[in-house]
Amino acid sequence: MNVNRRNSIRFNNIYFRISTMITTISLFLYKIGTSIYFLLIHTASYFNHKAELWVAGRKKLFEKIESGIGKNEKIAWFHCASLGEFEQGRPLMEEFRLWRPDYKILLTFFSPSGYEVRKNYTGADYIFYLPADTKSNARRFLKIVKPSFAVFVKYEFWYYYLSALKQQNIPVYLVSAIFQPGQVFFHWYGKWYLSLLHFFEQIFVQDAASEQLLVKTGVRNVTVAGDTRFDRVYNIARHSSGLPVIEQFCHGWPVLVAGSTWPKDEELIAGYFHKYGSRLKLVIAPHEISNRNIERIEKLFVNKTLRYSQAGPVIDNSGFSVLIIDNVGMLSAVYRYGTMAYIGGGFGKGIHNILEAATYGSPVIFGPVCQKFREAADLIRLGGAASVNNAGEFDDIMNEWLSDEDVLSAKSTIAREYVRSNTGATDIILKAISQD
Repeated sequence: MNVNRRNSIRFNNIYFRISTMITTISLFLYKIGTSIYFLLIHTASYFNHKAELWVAGRKKLFEKIESGIGKNEKIAWFHCASLGEFEQGRPLMEEFRLWRPDYKILLTFFSPSGYEVRKNYTGADYIFYLPADTKSNARRFLKIVKPSFAVFVKYEFWYYYLSALKQQNIPVYLVSAIFQPGQVFFHWYGKWYLSLLHFFEQIFVQDAASEQLLVKTGVRNVTVAGDTRFDRVYNIARHSSGLPVIEQFCHGWPVLVAGSTWPKDEELIAGYFHKYGSRLKLVIAPHEISNRNIERIEKLFVNKTLRYSQAGPVIDNSGFSVLIIDNVGMLSAVYRYGTMAYIGGGFGKGIHNILEAATYGSPVIFGPVCQKFREAADLIRLGGAASVNNAGEFDDIMNEWLSDEDVLSAKSTIAREYVRSNTGATDIILKAISQD
């Protein structure tokens, strides 16, 4: 054996040992990290309601799963972290049910924000919290459920579940994923996390940039499918029914529909209405609908408000300029009445769903925290949306759009067409799953 051959073998052996050591250390740190996380949640459950729900929802969870799921059923498992991911997984579940009614659909959530809102969702046969990601939990869960395949939505990378699925030859798909250079996968210390992506049978990403990023790092089981949320909001707009109370309230007026608003958003909008409120009407659906918060909003608008729960088609609503939606679940249908829309959250952690408004042809306005949302950047670039940093900018945008019908009409067309042209992800994903 020549010297070069011996050196090559020696190098490969050293590389293998180092890789094995890094994998072992990474897995150890993962176990420690998740254990600490779960411990913190249990500790927080004594004074934090969301943490309390997280813990309470997992008590005797395996017994609930075992007694709930029937024997010898064909199970399609869909897993979502929270409510936002559910909206991306929902069109897949609903189309899959039409396509394969012989399957039972199992839906799991990690967060109470998803489970507590959608635990009665009729599109799934079984809905549970996901047991904590440990080796024994993953094995026990799969032994009970025996899914034919699994779909994880967007950002779910649980090592023990993914490895157990791989070991049992159960295909698992990642859908509506989006990857950015700053994520842990693409740093020198994130190689172990990058290896988790190889557990997936196929990764369906939202855009070509995500595909290119993954391929450069050696992850090739990637398909650009788009975002399933476009399919969801497009179908909502096609099949939505009328809301007589709102229709009567808005009749004959330009209307701003403000959805999922927070205090900073509401103060911005109220400032505009104090100066220019005679030009239009407002339908506002705050993120928080407690009575205390509704009363705060009523004071902001100097009692020119009417609560939806107190309105009706036989009541004279003409004396009010602001209608407050004081319930949950209506907002996606309310957007159809908007001449334009304001989407809340942009002065906090990030904007809420802008596609629900855009699908009806409403140009959208939102605060500055929108950088992580591809659809926001796209619509700003195309001219169907605007981001504002302060009240002055908001006032200018509103006045510009309301003063020129041609400009507003063009922006409306841009918003509607943007949604329509980006539909189709659901079909791409289901066709790939059917082939597998």
